[in-house]
Amino acid sequence: MFKRTFLTAALIAALATPAMAHRGHAGLTVIEIDPAGGAVSVTHRFAAHDVEPALPSIAPEAQPSLDDPRAVADLEAHLGARFRVSIDGTDVPVTHAGTDLAADNIRVDFAGETTDRDIQAVTVDLDFFPGVHDDQEQQVNVRVDGVTRTVVFRPGSEAQTVTF
Repeated sequence: MFKRTFLTAALIAALATPAMAHRGHAGLTVIEIDPAGGAVSVTHRFAAHDVEPALPSIAPEAQPSLDDPRAVADLEAHLGARFRVSIDGTDVPVTHAGTDLAADNIRVDFAGETTDRDIQAVTVDLDFFPGVHDDQEQQVNVRVDGVTRTVVFRPGSEAQTVTF
């Protein structure tokens, strides 16, 4: 009896460990600005297992899977609509430049341009997957001329400004 109870407890603990390993929901956004040429690139990275639960709300007409091209298109549109960046007070529109789905990794790229050559401040505002994950955290790295500043967004965060 003891042996059976011990084995059952060990099995339950082993099964619970993977679920405990990934408790939060997070993504990474990297904004790279080239003042010399004016290029602005934005890359959003997520784990597919964090994005797929959001698909029913952001892509209600699609299958809730990244295997559905319509769901991917709606994800791209969601990210484009819910992300804003401005440089020294001037909004920089960004357009979708590409998406890479590789196993559990999602990368969605956007591109824009600035005429500002003396960048002092970059303001970022985003709100991805509202109401889906209470603990969603999006780290944003803003890189200008090899210098990186980092801010973190959580549900309900206001726009944040980094200075250079």
